[in-house]
Amino acid sequence: MDLRQLNTLVAIADHGSFSAAARSLYTVQSNVSGHIARLERELGVTLVDRQRGGLTDEGQVVVEKARRVLHELDDIAAEMASRGDEVRGDTRLGVLGTTARWLLPQLLTGLSRQHPGVHVTVHEGNTTNLLPRLISQQLDAIILHLPVDDPEVSVEPLFAEDLVLLVHSRHHLAGHDAIALADLAGEPLMLPPLGTALRRAIDRAAANVGVELEAQVEIDGVRLLTSLAFEGFGAAIVPATAVPRWLKGDFRRIAVPELPRRVVGWVQRRRPSPGPPTRALQTVLREVIANQGAKQPGVYVGTEAFPLGRPV
Repeated sequence: MDLRQLNTLVAIADHGSFSAAARSLYTVQSNVSGHIARLERELGVTLVDRQRGGLTDEGQVVVEKARRVLHELDDIAAEMASRGDEVRGDTRLGVLGTTARWLLPQLLTGLSRQHPGVHVTVHEGNTTNLLPRLISQQLDAIILHLPVDDPEVSVEPLFAEDLVLLVHSRHHLAGHDAIALADLAGEPLMLPPLGTALRRAIDRAAANVGVELEAQVEIDGVRLLTSLAFEGFGAAIVPATAVPRWLKGDFRRIAVPELPRRVVGWVQRRRPSPGPPTRALQTVLREVIANQGAKQPGVYVGTEAFPLGRPV
């Protein structure tokens, strides 16, 4: 068993086929097939289902352990390259699209200034698809809405954000600075789909004041919800970070006081612990949020976000 075989198996798991794995590894398909065949002979099991595509159950077990081995090797290289004050190496960050929109320009600028030897790969997604990738070691850390309840990860709350009503400037509600949920009863709204975490939070808040909100349309994706509101299609309830402070246009943010704040946090695996590049990224992230978070409309940091300490 050698590292090329493990790398090849991981590439098949990530890209779905021998040909796609070969492209990702900048090699030919025959090399991929050869590495997998030799690994299967050594282990005495079938790792890839050639008929249906994808990994067998045994392949899933092996690829999970292969990721750990490759991750540990990356960490060894990063640790040795990061002796002294200089940090060098790669880190893979998963992040919510709305959070990324306002946070990443400052985060990546600060990281390149403080740690030019750190290379970060950013993957956009949501809790549903990012958390499994973190646990399987495809990602080193993720930035998600909390709570995240998984014994394999540790969580650090970063900031809280309002949920706001977003409308075009020509919308009939655009004259409001704030509006009560009761006043939205019967108002056609663009909402997340039933069953999503954001929709559950909205519906619970509405139920608490005895109203049921009307969905004009259900959209699975906060950025698309936001874009449709910008275009004047309707009114949408979105997290405050969906609209960065630097964004200008014909839109209005309207406060809805009964809606709960959402908490965004940094999530990482407990074992293996992050290497120096990921720790450096986390440190810069804390600095950016402390210095810039309160400037973003609807975002709260420090004791203003968590007056009683760590949120539950």
